[in-house]
Amino acid sequence: MPRFDEYKVMHVVEGGCGTLLLGSSGLPMKKLESTLNREAADGWELVFQVIENKRFWLFWTREAVIVTLGRSHG
Repeated sequence: MPRFDEYKVMHVVEGGCGTLLLGSSGLPMKKLESTLNREAADGWELVFQVIENKRFWLFWTREAVIVTLGRSHG
């Protein structure tokens, strides 16, 4: 695994309104994709990602993705 000089952690959560109104919403994939492309243009590389499911209010769960990016200087 490459060594990085700095790391950045991003937390992307699915929309709460869709979860409340529809029972599920889904992760904002286009937003996530454009954010990752912008970070890659700045030299960041995807190191690790995990998807979490958290209880949202009483009956629903909401997904989030936690992304770790790394970047080397030099």
